[in-house]
Amino acid sequence: MTEQSNGRQPVALVTGATSGIGRAVALNLARDGFEVIVHGRDAGRGAATVDEIAANGGRARFVAADLADADAVTALAAEVGEVEVLVNNGGISWFGPSAELDTETFDHLFDSNVRAAYQLVAALAPGMAKRGHGSIVSIDSMAGHVGLAGGAAYGATKAALTAMSRAWAAEFSPSGVRVNTVAPGPVFTAESKRDLIENLAGTTLLNRGAHPEEISEVVAFLASDKASYITGAVIPVDGGRTAV
Repeated sequence: MTEQSNGRQPVALVTGATSGIGRAVALNLARDGFEVIVHGRDAGRGAATVDEIAANGGRARFVAADLADADAVTALAAEVGEVEVLVNNGGISWFGPSAELDTETFDHLFDSNVRAAYQLVAALAPGMAKRGHGSIVSIDSMAGHVGLAGGAAYGATKAALTAMSRAWAAEFSPSGVRVNTVAPGPVFTAESKRDLIENLAGTTLLNRGAHPEEISEVVAFLASDKASYITGAVIPVDGGRTAV
């Protein structure tokens, strides 16, 4: 983390930061010295995340927005203002037989997982480029790189996010903005999905699922100056699932 020349504490926006990977990323970035804008839809969970950051000596605030609502995402970008780091983590998942996915849910997946990230980058990256520095990290998934039965639509949203990230790297990195994606494998983020994660965990080379903190450490690294020569990359954090 680099202190700004104007003395302002660097700011990181983390979408979907009230639980799971996003929450772990928010806590990690706060420890690294960022003021964290905790995005989510649940004010109670948002307050809990902000309170934990404050209890550890960090600074944070909660901003609510529905990523599926284009106007709400526009308002979110306007409210947060200048940021040094953007972590596109928020979104939804859906797994099941393709024939059972209705059009409304399909559109909701792409609105939340793809369009929202595009809007935020379009709104915030030009300012980063103008200031000559910044880091954008988007959370992909191994589902965007391997065929998973029942994951056609969800995997497509993640593949789209990575494709956009490569294009953003080409667009913004010459101005000092690094753009990368992290592609987790199975992660224990919700008890309701434990059986699914356990099943997927058995397909990894490490034969286990990850904890959110194992993903957040990689995101924090990419957000930091330690990753100053990394851009346009996809970092798999999947226990070796996509290696063989």
